[in-house]
Order: sequence, then C-alpha cells, then structure tokens
Amino acid sequence: MTDPTSLVLVANAADASISSFRFEGEALELLAVTEGLTGCSTFAVDAARGLVYAAVKGEPAGIVTLTLDRASGRLTPVSRLDLPAGGMNYLALTPDGDGLLGASYGGGYGIACRVADGSVGEPVSRIAYPNLHSVLPSADGRFAYFVSLGADLVAQYAIADDLVLTALSPATVAAPAGSGPRHLLVEDDAVYVLTEFSGEVLHYRRDAQSGALGFVGSASAVDPAAQLGHSEFGADPLAHHYIWGADLHRAGSRLWASERTESTLGALTVAPDGTPSDAERFTVTEHQPRGFGISADGRFLVAAGEKSTTVSLYRVDGDDLHLLQRAETGRGANWVRFV
Repeated sequence: MTDPTSLVLVANAADASISSFRFEGEALELLAVTEGLTGCSTFAVDAARGLVYAAVKGEPAGIVTLTLDRASGRLTPVSRLDLPAGGMNYLALTPDGDGLLGASYGGGYGIACRVADGSVGEPVSRIAYPNLHSVLPSADGRFAYFVSLGADLVAQYAIADDLVLTALSPATVAAPAGSGPRHLLVEDDAVYVLTEFSGEVLHYRRDAQSGALGFVGSASAVDPAAQLGHSEFGADPLAHHYIWGADLHRAGSRLWASERTESTLGALTVAPDGTPSDAERFTVTEHQPRGFGISADGRFLVAAGEKSTTVSLYRVDGDDLHLLQRAETGRGANWVRFV
C-alpha cells in the first residue's frame, strides 16, 4: 500500500527547481520548492537514507546530492560532482543505494559511480553510445541496461561489487531501426522499452541468471485516431504532427506510456506471460507530458507537463484514470517520483 503520508517530488527544469508535495488522503499539498537546480530533469531518491541525487545543467553540468526532510519537504544541498563531459538525462540508484548509474543524451556516455556518506564519487566505469537516454539496474543489482536512442539499441552489462561494468555477450540487443528507444522498465523476466519515434513498447525476454535480453515483439502505445506520423531524429514532432513518446511506468497489469504531441497517457494491458497488447484507452493529460510517476501500490498516478505549470493527480482504475486534483508546481515540469 502507498504510505498515507508519502511525498511526491517534481522537477521543474525551466524554474531550476524541485517541488515537494505531501501526498495524503488522495490529495497533494505543496510543502516546499527547492531552487538553484539548473535545468534539473532527472533525480534519483534514496528514501531510506533521506537523500536525493539531482542532475543539473550548466558549465560544468553535475550531480547535486541533497538531504530530504520528510516533514518539511525541504531539500538541502550537501555535495556536488562536476560532469564536464555533459549532464545526465537519467539517474538510477542500485538497489542497495551504494551505486549511482547515469545516462547522458548530449554527451553520449553512461556512468557508474560509488555513493558514500551522501557523496557521489568519480565514475568507476564509463561507457559510450550515441544519445543514451535512460538506464536502470536489475532488482538484484547484478545487471544494468542502458538505452541508446541514437543507435537503436539496449546495451547490457554486469555490475561488479566495485561497480565496474562488464559488457554481456552480446553487448547489445537491437531495437527496430529508426524507432528511437527512450525509457525502460526492468523486471525479473522482462524488459520493456518505450520508443520516441515509433510510439511502441518493445518487449524483451530477460534471463534472470545471465542478464541477457532477447527481443520478443512490440505493441503500439499511441492513439491510432490521432493519425500521428512516424518521427525521425532531428525532426520537430509538433510541426509535423509526429509521434513523440516519452515516459513508461507500470501499475499492476498495465503499462502506462506518455505521448507528448497529443499530450496523452495510454494504457497497454500485459498478459500473464508478459506480452503487452496495443493500447486501446487514452487519457488527455498535462500539456506535453515528458514525465509521470506511479505510486508503489499502483493506485495513483501523477503526471507533469513541460508546457504546463501544474501536475495532475489521478486514481488508477485498470486502464482508466480518475482526475482527483491539479496542483501548481513550476515551469517545465518533467520528472515525477513518489517517495
């Protein structure tokens, strides 16, 4: 069950801030806004230790570690790691909280760093693929999966105790050419990847022992009634009415995917064998929903919009979303996490 007094954190990239909300009784209450986080569009949370690792832009870009006061919602910076090669577009902690993985879209590189006493150390491993967009570890902390939008692939690695990354064999698995794989979910026996250009959820079978992936198939995550065209690298999706897939999360037997051109959240049903089917129901949400979050029990969803200053709180009922509240957050809201 979701903690009745849990928090929701929202990154507002255009305002260089993170908003902290108390989530209680099916309502959001704004507690605090932490400023000075230039261009923040991703963060990872170690709830057990009360730490937030936020990626920031600038010269140089970096990762700022902040302590989280759950009562007040305040975030206080305590340390920073500079990243002169380019900022992170996705951060994820290893399950024990002792390692931090990052993917840099503009820099075309991924990292694995040690975390100790609230400080992120210099990368102990670095990989390179064009336009890396996301990374997640497996639940047991033994493997990491990096998604390269630019090369249409998922790179797969073993994580050693010292956080050194070792490529599996094969080192990568392909996504359909021109699909633009973007965000992923890692489960015990499956990995799902949402594509930006084709608006599909790719399904990979995962061997829990070896960590290796094998492509199974795909399902559509976009509304066919919208008649969106297949996008391509460098194109303006709004100008051409192209598909613009963004974020992917799971609630029970549904995968939820956001699409920014039509500002929708689509629900894909997942069969008992892990196979997703095409989305059939879509909810219009915040304008240009780059990021959203789902509560641990799958009962609630909070969506943010890059072209909106509010977030929407929904109760999840199968493939239906019931709007409970819209709450002010900030400009350029694009990353949401229940804490």
